[in-house]
Amino acid sequence: MPVWRALRIPVLVLGATFLAVQLVPYGWERPNPPVVRDAPWPSVDAASLARSSCYDCHSNEVDWPLQAYVAPSSWLVRRDVELGRDELNFSDWDEHEGEADDAAEAVLDGSMPPRRYTLLHPGAVLSDAEKEILATALEAMED
Repeated sequence: MPVWRALRIPVLVLGATFLAVQLVPYGWERPNPPVVRDAPWPSVDAASLARSSCYDCHSNEVDWPLQAYVAPSSWLVRRDVELGRDELNFSDWDEHEGEADDAAEAVLDGSMPPRRYTLLHPGAVLSDAEKEILATALEAMED
């Protein structure tokens, strides 16, 4: 029996499953609410670093990537953005300014931006010097 005949049923089942999960409504909406008050970045460099490494999960200015339109990856992207905005949202600074020290610590210890994000967004990887600039700016905004 040729290989393609043996794989035909599993491939059809996988294809049907992939199409079926597209019907799950979670992740269909990709809201970008209006910016209430942007974070008061003390320098242009810090603002630029934050926009390239943080804003896709921690702001209302998300640049929704291609994987945000295809389930099941869209579920993960939507969940990450929701959790990121809940934790720290640079677009609603009045609600989140007390969390900048925690964000600075996360940047310095390397847990932010997370590896699964930087794998798909290599431009978001921060050098040690960039981590220091961003962390210093976050700490300054806390004061």
